[in-house]
Amino acid sequence: MKNTFSISHLLRKNIQQIKPYSTARDEYSGVALINLDANENPFGSIDGSLYNRYPDPYQIELKKRISQIKNVTVENMFLGNGSDEGIDLLYTAFCNPGVDNVILCPPTYGMYKVSADTNDILCKEVALTEDFQLQVSKILDSIDEYTKIIWLCSPNNPTANLLRKSDIQYIVENSNCLVVIDEAYIDFASEPSWIHTLHDYSNVVVLQTFSKAWGLANIRLGMLFASQEIIAVLNKIKLPYNISGLVQEYALKVLSGNLEAKDIMVEQIIQEREKMAETLTKVNGVRKVYPSDANFLLVKIDNAHQVYLYLVDKGIIVRDRSKIALCEDSLRITIGTPQENTMLIAQLREFNTKR
Repeated sequence: MKNTFSISHLLRKNIQQIKPYSTARDEYSGVALINLDANENPFGSIDGSLYNRYPDPYQIELKKRISQIKNVTVENMFLGNGSDEGIDLLYTAFCNPGVDNVILCPPTYGMYKVSADTNDILCKEVALTEDFQLQVSKILDSIDEYTKIIWLCSPNNPTANLLRKSDIQYIVENSNCLVVIDEAYIDFASEPSWIHTLHDYSNVVVLQTFSKAWGLANIRLGMLFASQEIIAVLNKIKLPYNISGLVQEYALKVLSGNLEAKDIMVEQIIQEREKMAETLTKVNGVRKVYPSDANFLLVKIDNAHQVYLYLVDKGIIVRDRSKIALCEDSLRITIGTPQENTMLIAQLREFNTKR
């Protein structure tokens, strides 16, 4: 099945016909002497600040700065309240409730299924292999006329590894679905982003975030990159002011500052990741430390749930992934500061001495 992708055959009919809500900022975006068009409080805010005005609904100044950093045009970019908003909007735009389906490759990020269930969309699951790679032929064989999206997380959560680029490319080129590549952890990986292939593949959608490498999880700002057609659809159906002015201002301030600080943090995390991986292999009970292209490690360990509870009791919180397929007896451990990592290793060793 060779790719003959066209957005028109995927887009929901009602979404094609919908008339978007028009904000006051849509109708006039120039410099005004007096703004009396948006029913705002004319006296300012109660604290004396000037947050009485609605923010830019399309975050143009912030997108321009991101465009310079990512080398992707503003027209190929959507900003959301975390990547989760982009995930949900893709369901809204392309999947008819109770009719269409998507393909997931577990173990993977849980919000793909949660959002599908919320939107009444069937999930077809094609599990990863034992080494956490794609079963390409099974994925393609699972596609039917109602399949709209294939979700691929690379580097994958919770397994931490990159999916093989050649496998992703084959799926992209041989399917007529949207192929969403979630790159939340791409800054910690050794391969380049898929955002630079958007001009080659109109069915590719790439998700990224400011929550991980940029250290901005608290402001909830996600990025979605896709063809101009797809971005136009998302802008049509999103909430009018989905990114607050405060978030836009803060993100723009950070991105206008010293960007080397981000690269330095990423390098520190990668160095700590490699040290942690080596050290964990020497801890009694650890059976395997899986290769990582992210800012965390998946660790197979004896008595994983008991270890998890022991660490909780010591005030150290990791994620127990033991109930997830292919991740039995495994803990997902985020890379912390050198001091935090040292404390974790010490407690893991102490657990073994007390058994």
